[in-house]
Amino acid sequence: MTSTTSTTSATGTAIVTLPADEQILITREFNAPKRLVYRAWTTPDLVKRWWAGHRGTMTSVEIDLRVGGRWRYVMTVNDGAELAFHGEYREIVPEERIVTTEMMETPGVPDSDEGAPVNTITFTEHDGRTTLTLLTQCRDKGLRDMILASGMEVGMQEQMDLLEELALSLR
Repeated sequence: MTSTTSTTSATGTAIVTLPADEQILITREFNAPKRLVYRAWTTPDLVKRWWAGHRGTMTSVEIDLRVGGRWRYVMTVNDGAELAFHGEYREIVPEERIVTTEMMETPGVPDSDEGAPVNTITFTEHDGRTTLTLLTQCRDKGLRDMILASGMEVGMQEQMDLLEELALSLR
């Protein structure tokens, strides 16, 4: 394992596993306390700085951080296309756990969260470092495999690297 100091970040270190046929589990350790990782995860102006990775620019980040509240992120990807995602918060334990749905908006498809993947994000701190886990529960293996085939892992690695850099800058 690579040793890091209190001011450096790691790159591409998120681990993706498939604990069940309908699940994707992402685990990433950050060299920052969970209060800063959580803040970067839940503050619109900060989400704009990391969520698109290197694949585009965030044009809108709306977060109503309460149970029953909704979120919506819109980005313009580098080829000029616009992508939007939204969901509903189902559970929030500040600085510890967020449960939310996540849907990619598709033209001509109703804006319902029915059948949407459910993400459970946990933030655990040990010695000033945060382990973030993101468990995506899909309705079936086909949806899980479609998400994996979308190239999500490359973009997610970029997101997580930028998230760590941002959290470190908030100290």
